[in-house]
Amino acid sequence: MRRTWLVLLLLTLGAAANAGAAAGAAQNPLHRDDGRPHRPLYFAVACAFSHRNTDDPIVYPGQSGRSHDHTFFGNTTTNASSTPGSLRGEPTTCRLPEDTAAYWAPTLFVGDQPIEPTRATVYYVRRTLEPVEPFPAGLKIIAGDARATSAQSQRVTFWSCGVYGRVAPSSSVPACAGGRRSALHLQVNFPNCWDGSRLDSANHKSHMTYSVSGSCPESHPVEVPAISLIIRYPVAGGQDAELSSGGQFSGHADFVNAWDQDALEFLVDRYLNRVRS
Repeated sequence: MRRTWLVLLLLTLGAAANAGAAAGAAQNPLHRDDGRPHRPLYFAVACAFSHRNTDDPIVYPGQSGRSHDHTFFGNTTTNASSTPGSLRGEPTTCRLPEDTAAYWAPTLFVGDQPIEPTRATVYYVRRTLEPVEPFPAGLKIIAGDARATSAQSQRVTFWSCGVYGRVAPSSSVPACAGGRRSALHLQVNFPNCWDGSRLDSANHKSHMTYSVSGSCPESHPVEVPAISLIIRYPVAGGQDAELSSGGQFSGHADFVNAWDQDALEFLVDRYLNRVRS
């Protein structure tokens, strides 16, 4: 079984190399949070588009149709009634079958047309000086602000045209050249410090925070992997593009840990906690 994980992971890393991580060091998912490069400690999973609906099992659990339109990756069963237990072991669009986590983001529209993404690549990165712990089973995380009407920090979310697009990361949707090498990308970076006790919180954010200069604060002392979700769309972007959560600034994404926990622990130990060079 471990050999299967490793073979699939190597295939996934090949896809991840072209996934569209933004060009600037401060935004690159494979750089530390102070912008200085090091040999990256990471693994990545490529996940195809799964489905769309107006559900959000973190913010509106059990309330089908209550949310704005979402685009889902990974677990194919995710809906308003999903729980970590119901998700675990279900089918997934991710290339690692052990990754049955749920990932979702607001749907991109160009005019009145919803855009089906080409794919998403999920980087699991170590951003702390100390080793990280695997996410606990059932952890729920939201990154970004769905109600933002002005630019969010590019440390959290931004648009780009991919590594070959030669367009600087921006808070508004750029006009990319389009095509296979310069399509529109949305990147959302998740917090990587956990308070060590809660799997969720009332505002779905206060149990998590971001590391600073490679360290987690005393209030959130448990270092966990930093997820960077990069979504690639088969469009060039431009002024007519906007998110279902409103405008171009409301980039955000959600994650529910429904991984095969043994597989997640193996990958974190093998790829994130090896000796850094």
